[in-house]
Amino acid sequence: MPTLETFIDTHRASTDATLAAALVTHAGTLALSMRDTGLNTDYKTSVSDVVTDADRAAEDFIAGALAALRPNDGIIGEEGAAKEATSKRTWVIDPVDGTFNFSQGSDYFCSAVALTEGENIPVSAINRPATHTTWVCDNGTATRNGVTLGTLRETSISEEALVTYLHPTCMRDEKVLNAWLGATRDAATIRMWGAGSVDLANIASGQLGAWLQHSVADWDWLPGKALIEAVGGKAIKVAAGGVQWCVAGNAQIVDDIATRLEHHG
Repeated sequence: MPTLETFIDTHRASTDATLAAALVTHAGTLALSMRDTGLNTDYKTSVSDVVTDADRAAEDFIAGALAALRPNDGIIGEEGAAKEATSKRTWVIDPVDGTFNFSQGSDYFCSAVALTEGENIPVSAINRPATHTTWVCDNGTATRNGVTLGTLRETSISEEALVTYLHPTCMRDEKVLNAWLGATRDAATIRMWGAGSVDLANIASGQLGAWLQHSVADWDWLPGKALIEAVGGKAIKVAAGGVQWCVAGNAQIVDDIATRLEHHG
């Protein structure tokens, strides 16, 4: 893998989209290589909310590259990287999304970034290193390993796999649980894999139907949101059960889920 200095020299003239793809590819490869040699793992809020030295190293690399290549842009990273913007642009970084999976040896994890300009997300990138797959949104065009993705077809929740997540502690809150049950009960099937950006990228690729999760951080939402919208889907937030849910997929299925959630608002 290139050093930070070599990476910076290579990408001095790169577009935002090319840079984003290179950043997540390097971060994902770095994390995977560090796992192969052994990880140090710490806990945040629970035994399933973990951070590893690979998360920190990957975020440090991305933040260092951006500081050199996009010095006027802001930075917000899951592991604490922060820099105020002097431009109107901010890069949101998730160095390892699905860290619990990653720490347990699963390949269902990724690295992700999103470039924001106010409410807009002109560029995002997601890399799943174990499968050598990179998704990029470049100003409304979404690609997977360089191939342009097609428009999502309209389908209902009863026809599709719903990818979701509800932490066991949330099930103690009856309002949250009822909202989740109301939204998910008629899905063709339900899956919980624990890496939101991978889920959303797969939906953008037409492999899954919709995504539903509450209280989602920007780094888990914005990279995939950009991809979903670039393929004609919807990615919205809905208040229900005392929390805010992120819902993404084709327009029909998102509207269906939102209506179900709103009944529990």
